[in-house]
Amino acid sequence: MSLTHPAPPPANTFLRWTEQERLASLETALKDWREGQDLWIFGYGSLIWRPEFEFIEQRAASLEGYHRSLCLWSRINRGTPEIPGLVFGLEQTGTCQGMVFKIAGQNVEQTFDAVWKREMGTGAYLPSWLTCATPLGSIKAMAFVIDRNGPAYVKQPPEDDLVEIICRAHGTYGSCFDYVTQTAVSLKAAGICDEHLATLTERLRHRRKHPNQIQQQQQ
Repeated sequence: MSLTHPAPPPANTFLRWTEQERLASLETALKDWREGQDLWIFGYGSLIWRPEFEFIEQRAASLEGYHRSLCLWSRINRGTPEIPGLVFGLEQTGTCQGMVFKIAGQNVEQTFDAVWKREMGTGAYLPSWLTCATPLGSIKAMAFVIDRNGPAYVKQPPEDDLVEIICRAHGTYGSCFDYVTQTAVSLKAAGICDEHLATLTERLRHRRKHPNQIQQQQQ
């Protein structure tokens, strides 16, 4: 299929952060943290179903002013330099339903260091403390907002292009298809409605079951 959306920038524009850059970003994020204080992390993608850290509480949460978007090229975890995939980022406007995880104060430094290694390897996000609404009241949580000025950012492609990109990309963590569909399944299991993601997932599964249909339509 010939994609109508612009191709990703050259692979050499995607540079991994140095350890010094990563640690400086983490230090900035925790500059107001008091030792022993519990902190929250907002998950809207794979953090929901694969947090990889210990937490003492979990709640459904709503974040106003942002929406979940497949707007970040992935050349390692869910794609390759030659065939990049797409992963979720938070973009401004709208509302994002997700989960918040409470990290015990004694585990904050260790947990946030691990999360920074996972999420901030290329500095593609702007770590932000944002107010999230939960059934038990509002809390401040760390959320990873996409940096629109970064080389890995892309305005979410049209749905036809999304389907093709997602179905063909595969990285060190597995397929882009599994990443997107598992997020949709996990949101549904938590009682969280994301109609756009649900519709996209249906199209992805149809595309997986009928891989030759698009080619036949174009002939």
